[in-house]
Amino acid sequence: MAVFRAEDVTLAPPALDDGRHLWRLARDSGLDVNSPYAYVLWCRDFAATSLAARDGSGALRGFVTGYVRPEALDTYFLWQVAVDPECRGRRLARRMLDRVGSRIAARGIRYLEATVTPDNTASRALFASFARDRGADLTWTPLFTRAHFPADGPGPHEPEDLVRIGPLH
Repeated sequence: MAVFRAEDVTLAPPALDDGRHLWRLARDSGLDVNSPYAYVLWCRDFAATSLAARDGSGALRGFVTGYVRPEALDTYFLWQVAVDPECRGRRLARRMLDRVGSRIAARGIRYLEATVTPDNTASRALFASFARDRGADLTWTPLFTRAHFPADGPGPHEPEDLVRIGPLH
C-alpha cells in the first residue's frame, strides 16, 4: 500500500453524493455526529464554503464544513474538521484549513471562528499555528457551557470555547 501524503490529496467542494461519506468520516473520527440528513443537506447548501479531501483513488480522507455567518458577513464559522484516522499526523487538517483560509480571504471575509472543547489540544494547536502563520490575532473566549446542551443527550457535552482568528489577509 502506498504511503498517504497530504500534498497528494485533491481538495474540492463536496458533491451531494459525499454527504453519507462525510457522516461516516465524522463518526469514525470521533466528532460530534449530526444526522446523515444534515451532512447531505450540508453538501447541497454549503458546498461552496466546505472542502472534501480525496486521495488518488477518490476515497474521502478529510473534510471541512463551514459557512459565512448570516449576522456577521465578514466571519466564516468552521463547523467541523475531520481527518481519516489512518491519515492523521500528516498535516491534512492544516492543508485543508490553509485552503479554506485562502478562499475566504479572497472573498473579503476577515475572520474565521470555530468552537473547541477545552481539552482538544490538537485543534487548539492547529488554530494557533494557522493564526501565527497568517499574522492574525487569535482570541479564545468561553461560548457554550454544559448547560447549553441537553441533559438527556447521549452523555454530558463538554463546554465549547470560541476561537476567533483575524483579520485575515
